[in-house]
Amino acid sequence: MIESKSPPSAQDIAAHYDELDYFYRAVWGEHIHHGLWSSGNESLALAARQLLDLVAEKAHVTRGSQVCDAGCGYGAAARLLARERGAEVTGLTISTAQFHFAIAQNAGAQNPRFVLGDWLDHPLPEAGFDAVIAVESSEHMSDKRAFFAQARRVLRAGGRLVVCGWLAHDQASPASRRFLLAPICRESHMPALGTESEYREFLRAAGFALDSFDDLTPQVQRTWPAMVRQFAAHLRRHPRDVRFLFGQHRRNRLFARTILRILIGFKTGALRYGIFAAHKI
Repeated sequence: MIESKSPPSAQDIAAHYDELDYFYRAVWGEHIHHGLWSSGNESLALAARQLLDLVAEKAHVTRGSQVCDAGCGYGAAARLLARERGAEVTGLTISTAQFHFAIAQNAGAQNPRFVLGDWLDHPLPEAGFDAVIAVESSEHMSDKRAFFAQARRVLRAGGRLVVCGWLAHDQASPASRRFLLAPICRESHMPALGTESEYREFLRAAGFALDSFDDLTPQVQRTWPAMVRQFAAHLRRHPRDVRFLFGQHRRNRLFARTILRILIGFKTGALRYGIFAAHKI
């Protein structure tokens, strides 16, 4: 486990997403997660959609499925599952800005339902869901064991859990840990970055049977060059935003500098990206 020396609190993580809300939506759009490239010619938006399609397939989401999106961001995945697969979806986010945006997109509709709260400390109904998905949210959880335990608690018997996560290589070198992975944790507001073997153990200990694990690193690493191009184009159109993002008073300014570390981490294999699919025993 790569642990941050000064792990952010839930409030710190919420503040990070609230403060950079404008940039996340301007650069990433509604999907603030990696994309999945198949042909290599996809747009960033299409690649993001392809990742969500894979998540939905792994989670066995069908019409009438009760699904919980743990760390739903702006609610894009929840809306897709409700609209295109007929699922009844509850999305949980810790960010006030994300919550209000997600609610606004509903235009009064009750599905998806969005909740403002902390996944690790929220009284969601026990055994109330057929599936739980977590697309790049487990990294922000301070207690990984509690994250998986909560998933098991809210799932019905046989319910499915699908987790897409940033992962540290199990045998990452000391240099990679010091100069790449630890700074990525710190600058991306991750309390800790787990490995594939640790996630497998967390699943087992929580009472899940792992059905599959796929290393998607080669298919997702194109996300960052694509995002850098969109980011640069945005700053050319809005030069005043440079001062906002890199101003000394902005506590989140380091996040913009961590992109190079992420690119190097993927290229060297120190950083990985995987999708776990499991079911509650």
